[in-house]
Amino acid sequence: MRILVVEDEENLAESLRQGLSAEGHRVEVAHDGHRGLELALTGGPYDVVLLDLMLPGPGGAEICTRMRAHGDPTPVLVLTAKDGEYDEAEGLDAGADDYLTKPFSFVVLGARLRALARRAAGPGNTPAVLRAGDLVLDPHDRRCRRGDRDIELTARELGVLACLMERPGRAVAKQDILDEVWDSPDGIDPNIVEVYVSSLRRKIDTPFGRRSILTVHGTGYRLAPDGG
Repeated sequence: MRILVVEDEENLAESLRQGLSAEGHRVEVAHDGHRGLELALTGGPYDVVLLDLMLPGPGGAEICTRMRAHGDPTPVLVLTAKDGEYDEAEGLDAGADDYLTKPFSFVVLGARLRALARRAAGPGNTPAVLRAGDLVLDPHDRRCRRGDRDIELTARELGVLACLMERPGRAVAKQDILDEVWDSPDGIDPNIVEVYVSSLRRKIDTPFGRRSILTVHGTGYRLAPDGG
């Protein structure tokens, strides 16, 4: 995706640029509202705009309002350190599509971006088939197979496996998996993820003599890019 990041905290903006670029996205960054507004109105088209609410110059809400006034339907995800229902309402009332409060997990940010892109693409859009060696997961059809053998997984197992397969070779924290896969993760012990990883290993690894889901001690798990 081509993504515009409008964020005045330069360290955070650079972290977002590096992280999103590493996932294959094209990223442009503005550090104030004036430059952000200019790029939003004339630098596109963008697939998604990440927009801080509190900016030098025009704020995020004003930028979003101006975008909508110009007929720009680009999905907008508001990023802000401000927390509370009125702050959330400010961004959404200005035309933003979603809202994320700092500090946030990069995994959750990625999930929100993918969700926005899917909604923008319309009902004809389907998630890509995920592959790691001979391990194949089709999130749209909810089917998994290794080689020519189908593997039956529960919806939660499919979600956990997709979370790992979307980031092959990268460590993913249990809390990040919980945030992305569970609808209401608040108050749930992240160790519940261990139960589903154990179940996945019994289904996608053990019968085939593989070790595709590896434990990263002190963090969580990573999926072997070659499928184990």
